[in-house]
Parts: sequence; structure tokens; C-alpha cells
Amino acid sequence: MTTNQPGQPIRLHRLSISGHSHRVELMLSLLKLNYLLVDVDLANGAHKKPAFLAMNPFGQIPVIEDGETVVADSNAILVYLATKYGDGVWLPREPAAAAAVQRWLSVAAGELAYGPARARYITLFKVPASTEEAVVSAHDLFTIMEGELKERIYLNGSTPTIADIALYSYTAHAPEGNVSLEGYPNIQRWLQRIEALPGFVAMKQSTVG
Repeated sequence: MTTNQPGQPIRLHRLSISGHSHRVELMLSLLKLNYLLVDVDLANGAHKKPAFLAMNPFGQIPVIEDGETVVADSNAILVYLATKYGDGVWLPREPAAAAAVQRWLSVAAGELAYGPARARYITLFKVPASTEEAVVSAHDLFTIMEGELKERIYLNGSTPTIADIALYSYTAHAPEGNVSLEGYPNIQRWLQRIEALPGFVAMKQSTVG
């Protein structure tokens, strides 16, 4: 496995309660990379200031700086880290296997984001909106994941990939959006397997939900 040079940490610009940020931190830790956490003061608009917008014109976290390379968007960062440092372990090079991982990355940006992630966001930040639709979407997604994990240890087979990392954080913290995981034993076992991986780091827990 390739590692970055000592003394040159990858800088992760993040928010500690963001699942998008956590999936990147988790990947950095699992890869045993040298990294530095840089908290972005979103409450005071630091993500809309010129310095941050120079890294990501969309004004969104997370962003990493790996030497002279800047990468924004959590899923794009996972692909970058797995490709550069994962030696083909976390992102398979075989076309069908790579496509299977991409399918789950699309789910992470779609069904996961608009289901459990949105329900948590509304609850955590007291957004004046109903979580009903998001909760329904979350259970629709978890029903599919429960079935997919019936025959597989991880989402794509017997070994973890960035697909698992992309879906872990918001699934594990779905109860913070009042989405119960009690009816999904296969998902619960999958979460436990990820949490048992060497280098696992937990996401900051919230008391909401």
C-alpha cells in the first residue's frame, strides 16, 4: 500500500458532524495515511470566503489538499484516495467490479443523501421541514441494502470497498434522523464489520433523534 510522506499530512477541510466529511476521514484512517483535520466554520460562512472557494467553487465540504493536489466532493475524494493509495484493494480495477462500486457511489449521492442523510439533517439542525418523505426513502433504501447484504459480507462481496465507506456514516447515524435500524439485522452486522476494521474512526455522535 502506498503511503504519503511523513511530515506532509493530507489536509482534510471538514465539519465534524458531517457524514460526507466522516467518510473521507474514515478512508484516510483505514489507509493509514498521515492527515490533518481542518475544521471549517460553516456557521460564520467560512465556506463562502475566497480562500475556501478557491479550493471548491461550490463552497461545500469536504475538501482535501494532498500536496499540490486539491480534491473536492466526498465520493470523488474516496476515488482519489483509493486509486492513489489503495493499491486496487478499495477500488477494484476489473471493469465489472469497478462498475459495481460506482453503482453504490451513485446511491450514496442519491438515495442515501435524500433519505437517511436528509432526515438527520432536518432533525439535527432543526430545519422547518417534515422528515416524513426522507424517512420513507430511508427505509426503502435500507430494505434494498438488507437484501443485498443477505448473501454478501460487504456491499460488493467478501472484502470492503469505498462503496461501504461511502454508505457507512449516514447509515450508522440514521437513528439521529429517527430512522430505526432495528429491523435490519444484515445492515447491523455490516456496520459492525466496518467498525471492526483496523484503523476505524467513529463519527461524532449527536443526541438528536
